[in-house]
Amino acid sequence: MSNGKGVAAMNPLARLERIPIWPHGSKLLIMLGLGYFFAFFDITNVAYGIPVITTQFHSSTNLVAQSISLSLYGYIAGAIIVGILSDYFGRKKALLIGISLYTIGSFATAFSPNVIWLISFRFVVGMGIGTMITQVSTYMGEISPAALRGRFTGLANVFAFAGLAAVPFAALWLVPEYVWGWRVLLFIGGIGGILMLFMSGELIESPRWLLMNGHYDKAVALVEKIENQAIAKLGDKELPPVIDMPFEEKAHGFPVLSLFKPPYLRRMVILLLYWILWYTGDYTYLGLAPTFLVDKGFNLASSIDFSAISGIGFIVGALYVLWFGDRFERKISLIVMGAIGGVSMIVVAFVPSPVMIVIGGFLFTTTIAMLSILGYIITAEHFPTRARSSGLAMCDGIGHIGGAISAPLALAIYGVYGFSGAFSMMGLVTLASLLFMGFTVRATRKSLETVTDATYEEVVAIQS
Repeated sequence: MSNGKGVAAMNPLARLERIPIWPHGSKLLIMLGLGYFFAFFDITNVAYGIPVITTQFHSSTNLVAQSISLSLYGYIAGAIIVGILSDYFGRKKALLIGISLYTIGSFATAFSPNVIWLISFRFVVGMGIGTMITQVSTYMGEISPAALRGRFTGLANVFAFAGLAAVPFAALWLVPEYVWGWRVLLFIGGIGGILMLFMSGELIESPRWLLMNGHYDKAVALVEKIENQAIAKLGDKELPPVIDMPFEEKAHGFPVLSLFKPPYLRRMVILLLYWILWYTGDYTYLGLAPTFLVDKGFNLASSIDFSAISGIGFIVGALYVLWFGDRFERKISLIVMGAIGGVSMIVVAFVPSPVMIVIGGFLFTTTIAMLSILGYIITAEHFPTRARSSGLAMCDGIGHIGGAISAPLALAIYGVYGFSGAFSMMGLVTLASLLFMGFTVRATRKSLETVTDATYEEVVAIQS
């Protein structure tokens, strides 16, 4: 079944990379898509309930907003802790841990008796979200052939940003009309978690993780199964010939320590700075835009309505990655859209008309989708399989410090400079994040093993 000869055919990953179609079942893709959908649905759902929660629990906006910050600190903890466990025990187990944390936390917050309970269990929800997002990104990159990595990671992310786009529509229906509406928003996440656990039998282990951890026979058997699935889909067509590619260094010792050596330390610092800045603007918009709009004079229904219409951009950005994520260099697409989105927020800051809010919001939600999806793909591509989960978790997880500080920072800026200051901050930190993305490696349509191999030029640049 290998359609290859010699040393190249002995590398199961070389046989995986030459497959020209998505070789896995649609149920696996749906299950991963659901993981993204509910993780992203839950990122912002509490934000739409803040005005009602503050009234019901007789709390200040600042106190209830801590549920957003604690969720993000949970994200950091879950992404890093489970990310490291993933490099030791496998991607499949890590995904199941994330789904379980998310499910428990979602049901617990839906039945919150007070604001302290809500804040505490949002931390658990955040751990689940951080685990699911980093693990799905790692997992999709490792099971997808190189030429399809961007396309199918983009397809899974269509679910993610459909979830993000669905929140304001659900909130518009539930929150202004029913005193328990915000609880239903949180309960939906728990139902999604149960559904994912029922579908978890579709998960396979990453063949790259198997190979890196000394399970050569299992990796070969799994790739042969994947090849057979691809052949069945192709019908009379044969698989392309196997092209030789490098074997990665096998996992040994404490894999995360390799991230602190050339060339990965430089890559990690660059990507970490990108994520911190990006998440500062991203989470300010996602978490506090409705509140700022209400304070600006728009009623709660109108502010959610603006967000719902603008949220169509989430789908547009995800579809761009689906259709063009492997066609154009990913880092260039990211930088161009980031510049457009950053400028749009600055324009909204000084021209806060209903039309401009919708247009600017649409451009920024498109930016959020593209910069997040492409950022996940690019970050995962920059680290070796033995520490890929840890590397993505360190950058994306610690990067959420930007998201955690976004609420207090934005509220402080809003208190001094008002609406224009808060929205200008979103735009400026977005533009600043692009400076660091410019230093990343070009990885589109290249095998992960080729990209994560240290090049002579990069080592020289680091040592100099």
